Amino acid sequence: MTGRLVHTGQVIVDLVMRVGELPPRGGDVLAGSFGLSPGGGFNVMAAAARSGAPVVYAGAHGAGRFGDQVRAALQEEGITVAQPPADGPDTGICVVLVDAGGERTFVTGTGAEGALRPERLSGVETTPQDVVYVSGYSLLHESNRAALLAWLPGSRGRVLFDPGPLAGEIDGRVLDRVLSTVDILSCNAREARSLSGRDDPGAAASALSERTGAAAVVRNGPDGCLLARNGKTAGVPGFPVHPTDTNGAGDTHCGVLAAALLAGADLETAAVRANAAAALSVRTEGPATSPTAAEIDAFLTASSS
Repeated sequence: MTGRLVHTGQVIVDLVMRVGELPPRGGDVLAGSFGLSPGGGFNVMAAAARSGAPVVYAGAHGAGRFGDQVRAALQEEGITVAQPPADGPDTGICVVLVDAGGERTFVTGTGAEGALRPERLSGVETTPQDVVYVSGYSLLHESNRAALLAWLPGSRGRVLFDPGPLAGEIDGRVLDRVLSTVDILSCNAREARSLSGRDDPGAAASALSERTGAAAVVRNGPDGCLLARNGKTAGVPGFPVHPTDTNGAGDTHCGVLAAALLAGADLETAAVRANAAAALSVRTEGPATSPTAAEIDAFLTASSS
């Protein structure tokens, strides 16, 4: 690989608690287990790094205990950190409730990662061989939004945009400016419906591709994903498995998709590997459960036999 995944989003610390069911309003439930681990953008970067891609984290991070935990985890995965620790608040946290069916619910508290200053991001240079990852979460933070809107038009890499579950809260004018820079848009079926106004995932993928002039990847759980580009939409079958924890599956998909593209794969081949990686990731508890390239290879070989 000659290019890198340059991640401009946010790494936070996840407080993951497994519960039988979500508590009612004003109620309480006992968690069967809990743990603190890096999450958010970390999951995408770890997935790409485990597939052999060079990865750079260009976002902000705090100087406290959570920031220390994030930097240690990034270093362990071999990920380069482009920015020094920010002054002010520590890295933020996200409370993740995982129910008995493996579904997850989030509550996020923003810290230093939501205050990326434009002058910090402006020092990050890209090449045409790079893939630049942009998260919709970044567009909900004033400082990060300003930094990205100033930096993206001059970026030389292919832009992979994941609008995220809060896509409907992004200002339409800001979203249009970001979409004008995008080469590949990747989102799940619910987010695609929100952005396109189309209920059918295939129609949503087609509408998003037409809107952006870019390729649209709509992740559709165990059914795999849909690819829309150049006026055509096709399905890429998934690999149904019994899920243990779906937290981070979409991040795994994006990270492995980016790594495969950096390795020279075409978009459909990259989507097959991303589908396989996402299927493997939901069989294990935890947010950063992306498999290695060798594990994906073995899974694909076994699935084809």
